[in-house]
Order: sequence, then C-alpha cells, then structure tokens
Amino acid sequence: MKRWLKRIGLGLVVLLVLVGGSVGIYAKTQASAFDDSMSKVYEIPLAALTLKNDPDTLARGKHLAESIGGCTLADCHGSEFAGGKTLVLGPLGTITAPNVTSKGLGAAYSDMELQRLLRHGVKKDGRSVRLMPVQDFNWLPESDMVALISYFRTVPGVEKPNGPIEVGILGKVMDRKDNVPFDVARRVDHAKLEMAGAPEPTAAYGRFIGRGCLGCHGAKGSGGPIPGAPPSMPVPLNITPHETGLKGFTFEDFDKVISTGTRKDGRKLDPFMPFEALGRMNEIEKRALFAYLQSLPPVPFGQR
Repeated sequence: MKRWLKRIGLGLVVLLVLVGGSVGIYAKTQASAFDDSMSKVYEIPLAALTLKNDPDTLARGKHLAESIGGCTLADCHGSEFAGGKTLVLGPLGTITAPNVTSKGLGAAYSDMELQRLLRHGVKKDGRSVRLMPVQDFNWLPESDMVALISYFRTVPGVEKPNGPIEVGILGKVMDRKDNVPFDVARRVDHAKLEMAGAPEPTAAYGRFIGRGCLGCHGAKGSGGPIPGAPPSMPVPLNITPHETGLKGFTFEDFDKVISTGTRKDGRKLDPFMPFEALGRMNEIEKRALFAYLQSLPPVPFGQR
C-alpha cells in the first residue's frame, strides 16, 4: 500500500483548482469516468491452480508475503492478514486494507479467484480492486504464486471488521490523471502479463523486484520531490549509481541500508520507506535488486 501512496503528485490538481469555474465540471467528468471504469466487468477466465502443503512451499510463500509482496506491513493487511491501519488521505479518500483471513474476505474467494486477483487486480465480481499494488508482484513465476496462495490458506482466521475505504472526488480525478492508481485493473495489460523466471541474483530478475521502487523514486530512479506533493511527504532519494545516489556502494552497503533502515552516514530512512519488507528479502533477491539498480544509467538527483 505504502509504495502506491508515495506516487501521489498534486501539481496537476492544484492547477485545475486555480483555473476557476470550469474545475467543477472537469472534476465531475473525471469522477464519472472513474466510476464507469470501476464498474467495468473484466472477462478474465480463471486459471488452473494446484496448491501444495509441503514445508518448502509454505516457507517460500511466507517469505514472499513478508518481503516482496509486502502483504504483512501495517499499511497493508497487517501481520495477521486481518486488516491494516486506516490511512486518512484527506480529499483523496480513506483507505484500509481489509481482513483477508478465512474469517474475512478470504473466505469468499476460491483459490483460482484469488490467483486472478493477484495477477490481474480483478475481484471476485470481475471488477477492479482499489489501490492494491498488483503490478508490483503479479510477475511472480507460477511456483511462487502457488507458494504464496498455499501459505495464505494456512493463516488462521481472525474475527475483525473491515475498516473504511472510500475514494473522494480528488482521488478520482488524480486516478484519471495517473497520479494515484486507485483503479488498478485498467493499468494491467491483461492480455500479456510479463512474468519472471526462477529467482537469480541478476539485474534481469532484479528488474521485476525494482517495479516497486521506481514508482516512488521516479522512472529514472533519481528521486527528488514528487511533483506537487505536500511538504509533509518525504523526498525519495536517488537510487541510481550516480554520485548523488548509490555510486561507490558495495552490496554490503546496500544490504545494510535496506536491512536496518540506516544510511551510510548513520541517518535513518524515513519510515515511509518500506525497508521492513525489503530487509526480509533473501540474499538472491537483494543481490538481484542491487544488480538492477547498479545497471540503471547514472542520473543526477531530482531528474525523475
């Protein structure tokens, strides 16, 4: 969840507010387009899925949920999958990741429906899920998807009501301007999902893991203020091999940063950075991500 919220850019919306009377018409039109898109039913067939319960598969699934998937972060579904903390985003809306255990929404989904949700961002009723960062992990190879869902089915059910989730007018406008991806399914290429191969410590595999980084640090990875973001939002750092970024970093340096949340100079990373999940990646995944970041063109800080 946190990775998606970092992508908020308010500049375009502020300009609209300053325009004058046409803003109301524009906002209404965009909100209507958002509502229509969220009402769309995607005809995506269910794919076969066979779960496993051997220790290795379940261990891999638990690892993915706690690391690459980020499912157990407090801003997502929480350590018990029973629902995350409520994020009040002002005029954008209010978001709470739901209880997805067997005593929550998890009971309503078959294994194949759950797989479709994780691959395509499409709910049981065929409509788009809201703000779930599907594109950050829908590339997982088939064996990992089996592991993740197999582990999920072993999580104990928790009696906990779902918190509020509502997208405000401003949130709908920003979604249509591609500043905040509340409408997830319309951003997925359903006809051509790109999936990774087996995990390996290479830049090629790291490119998939890096999807969750560039949305916040910019398409070039050079960081800098998110256009139009409020002053309270932390400024993403440069993660390219530029001298204002990761130039001179060894893998050990990088590992320390993402594992402890502490920069080379001793300063702590802002808690908005999901280093709790990144630090739980195994060495192959960490080395893959580091190799990918080192393969990026070196770009000066702020040239997102």
